Amino acid sequence: MTVVGEQTGAQQSPPDQAAPAEAAAALVTALQAEKAATEAAGATPAVRSDPATGTDGAPEPEQRPKPPGLWRNRDFILLWTGAGMAFLGGRVSAIAYTLLVFWSTGSATAAGLVGFAALLPNLLVQLPAGALVDQWDRRKTMIICDVGRIVAVGGVFAAVLLGYVWVPLIMAAAFVEASLGVFYRLSERAAVRNVVDETQLGAAMAGNEARGQAAGLIGQPVGTLFYALTRWMPFGFSAIAYLISLTTLLFIRKDLRVPLDEQGTPPRILARVREGFAFVWEQVYLLRALSLIAASNILFQVLNLALIIIVKDIGGSPAIIGFVLAVNGIGGMLGALSSNFFMKLIGIRRIIIFVNISWAVLMPLIAFADNAVVLAAIYTAIVYGAGVSNVAGMVYQVKTTPNRMQGRVGSISMLLASGTNSIGALVAGFALDGFGTVPAVLGVAAVMALLAFLSVLGFGGKRAAEAEAAINITR
Repeated sequence: MTVVGEQTGAQQSPPDQAAPAEAAAALVTALQAEKAATEAAGATPAVRSDPATGTDGAPEPEQRPKPPGLWRNRDFILLWTGAGMAFLGGRVSAIAYTLLVFWSTGSATAAGLVGFAALLPNLLVQLPAGALVDQWDRRKTMIICDVGRIVAVGGVFAAVLLGYVWVPLIMAAAFVEASLGVFYRLSERAAVRNVVDETQLGAAMAGNEARGQAAGLIGQPVGTLFYALTRWMPFGFSAIAYLISLTTLLFIRKDLRVPLDEQGTPPRILARVREGFAFVWEQVYLLRALSLIAASNILFQVLNLALIIIVKDIGGSPAIIGFVLAVNGIGGMLGALSSNFFMKLIGIRRIIIFVNISWAVLMPLIAFADNAVVLAAIYTAIVYGAGVSNVAGMVYQVKTTPNRMQGRVGSISMLLASGTNSIGALVAGFALDGFGTVPAVLGVAAVMALLAFLSVLGFGGKRAAEAEAAINITR
């Protein structure tokens, strides 16, 4: 969505009312003077209209060439494909970490600690990463991140291959991989503006979200399948995926750095972070949405771990978990692909309200689901809403943020929206072990009902409608 800007063009003056002969003489004199001046400067004279025709005599505006189709853009395809492989590798290793620890120890608390380590970078690394990404070469940053992640998952691959499952080692590897993933994700999102035309940002962001949902659709089931075959296979696959991502970056031709005319003098990192916070603080509409997302993400971490426990309790296997996650991925991908339709139909304000209400209705049903098909249906409906709302939020953030601040604003948005994931992962293990699955899930549903009520208060009023009226999300 874009913020409707001011009209910058100057008002045209009325046409010249001189007689035709006088107008022609004046035109010849003007052209002769212009020709002499431009020849002396080595420039090409501009073509001007005849005043007698009623035009304003201004130079013809330069015709902007139509950009190539998004999916014929070589650099975008390379960036999109490489990042897709990186996200796929991350999804595979993420589910494999949880399965490895939970199936090896039988402890939801241990699995929650590993999840906490993997999500903690969202809380600790986002802000410095965003400030640094705005100053570093984004291509080099992503390459370094891929190399580091290959080393991290490669270490787990070697340990599991040798028969060692040491929870502190897995926590350390998960933390390193996720930290580098934060730098990579911020760099990749900011780099999109360097490889696509401004008019294609909406479609590019929708494609990126669909790619992320597809990575979840493929990655989590593939991770569970690989784990069911042999415990070391998911980590070997992730290392290969990061290697493919690294290779695609080497072939991108466009410069992925911030344009020189937007860089300015680099201030200290704290000053850059403060500037980013000041910008986000002014976006009241964005802040309200991020607050709801931050709270709901804590709840989703409990539900994610609850899914694994419920499947195990009903006698399921990692393959059943993979089935449920695969169906979820389809729902999320369909939600992302249909997001533009809903943004045009009801706008982002109503999307937020409807999605939060639907989550409040669906979450308590999880506590009473007793088979994988019912679980898959409930989780798929929940993830579909997430896919719709995620695209709307990304389009808004990217299109309303200057290029030189993309990394910082993106990191702050992700910190507020997903930084609480680490808290949720830590709470999830203790809540599910301490209270039991059904009470914990019902408690999550009660909190979600409160968030749905707050979404109506925050986005259902007249002021929210007026704020949305100033934003065109369909362009």
